Amino acid sequence: MKGAVKLRVVRRTVAQPDTELSDLHPVLGRVYAARGVRSAVELDTSLERLLPVGTLAGIPEAVELLLRHRTGRVLIIGDFDADGATSSALMVRGLAAAGFSAPDFLVPNRFQFGYGLTPEIVALAATRDPTLIVTVDNGISSNAGVAAARALGIEVLITDHHLPGAQLPDASVIVNPNLVGSTFGSRALAGVGVAFYLMAALRRSLDALQLTPPGAPGVADLLDLVALGTVADVVALDANNRVLVSQGLKRIRAGRCVAGIRALLDIAGRPVADLAASDLAFGVAPRLNAAGRIDDMSIGIQCLLADDPATAARLALRLDELNQERRSIEAKMQQEALAAVRGLADPAPGARHRNGVCLFDPGWHQGVVGLVASRVKDRLRRPVVAFASADETTLRGSARSVAGIHIRDVFDSMAARDPDLISRFGGHAMAAGLTLERAQLDRFARAFDEEVGRWMAHAPAADVVETDGELAPEEIALDTAQALRGGGPWGQAFPEPTFDGVFGIRSARVIGERHLKMWVEVPASGRSFDAIAFNHIEPGAQFTPPAGLTQLVYRLEVNEYQGERRLQLLIEHLLPLAR
Repeated sequence: MKGAVKLRVVRRTVAQPDTELSDLHPVLGRVYAARGVRSAVELDTSLERLLPVGTLAGIPEAVELLLRHRTGRVLIIGDFDADGATSSALMVRGLAAAGFSAPDFLVPNRFQFGYGLTPEIVALAATRDPTLIVTVDNGISSNAGVAAARALGIEVLITDHHLPGAQLPDASVIVNPNLVGSTFGSRALAGVGVAFYLMAALRRSLDALQLTPPGAPGVADLLDLVALGTVADVVALDANNRVLVSQGLKRIRAGRCVAGIRALLDIAGRPVADLAASDLAFGVAPRLNAAGRIDDMSIGIQCLLADDPATAARLALRLDELNQERRSIEAKMQQEALAAVRGLADPAPGARHRNGVCLFDPGWHQGVVGLVASRVKDRLRRPVVAFASADETTLRGSARSVAGIHIRDVFDSMAARDPDLISRFGGHAMAAGLTLERAQLDRFARAFDEEVGRWMAHAPAADVVETDGELAPEEIALDTAQALRGGGPWGQAFPEPTFDGVFGIRSARVIGERHLKMWVEVPASGRSFDAIAFNHIEPGAQFTPPAGLTQLVYRLEVNEYQGERRLQLLIEHLLPLAR
């Protein structure tokens, strides 16, 4: 079951909410205060609160470069995840609205080309005769690919948000808030956020030059794509990203979104009028990501570029089918992975403790190993790398990490100690990808375990679950759930409100093979609640119904059923009572 590592609850420190927050629902005020919000100004998500476009380094030069190619052939090369798909669609739509002649896109097939602007993808791009290649959500580590493009006489504009390596590619212009020396006020922009800033600056320049095509849609029309890509990439929702996501959600709720997003929401059964960031994260993003994991992300980009609702619906249906296939593949791989690590959560006396865990199975699917790494990481509460075969001699891995252990920097330190170990790597603090020679796997696993051990000495305790404390029985109510839902967007670094408390389990049953449906009550209060714990049951595991009093870590959810809104507790952890 979930939570194999013995977890302990730590409640966030809650200062007395500022008087400026006193008009809010009292639970929401406490939640904001626990996240460091001290004034109503900090909750302002109007567009006026966005960091100025011109403060992102490289933007003026990038706009100048784009304008030189306005009548040329601009080719967008994106990544094969949801951030890359939304970035690609945003750039194509933005350039078309700016009067560029037929901007096109190309996304590498992960199984054929791997990640980024490789020399192989440049050779394929060259068959379309581009005058300018623009990367979105990739490129900052594509030194060889940029060199190959320049050798063919093709200029390259890199827009990316991933961390740069020691040597930057020799591109014409690079726009990346994470470049060394960057003074931009947010390093948390997703790839789609960087693309949006560039399109906003381009539009401003065209307006000043009186070159904007008559009737061209405003750049704010692209914010639905920005919201989706930002939420899907799980970047930190700092103040700037909260503005971008909030504004995008408002447009989607008002029905002013691309047909593809609407079609994906419909097929996921997510109501548009009351949309929250979590609906994008759990309803839309997995279906969009499934294209890049199982087939070809071009399907997802075409869905986001479709203006005809019928075309968008057909493509969304295909994405849904791919997502079902992905879930089936993932379930089998997850069962195999969890069986392999069953003894690591609670090792036998004398067994060697592993700080960082490496997993490989020759039958695993390359596009799904990242999800498996994430599931095992959640179970073991330590960094995990899962590998699949790329070819007979090469492995491709996907890593997921925990708070306080910067996984990309872990790989960087390993590469500095042993330059021949890792063929290629890149990523973020919490997620990264790498390529490895199969013969190096055992050596890598030992080095990874050692390096993670060095980081763990300074990382937060892995067995901690943070909550916003206990709710009074009367606060566990629909109006509280609605206030919290409306208080978002919630996400990475601005976590969705989570509470803990002692409940009695009145009934429990398994639904859909993996989910635990319960009826729980607050002792001695006379109040009981509908509750569900998704994916609580491991595949193939024997189910023992919980009984008696249990500590629950949960969120308040507004559950819409047959037109009626009801309160539901979304259970994240069931923990035994401390004795």
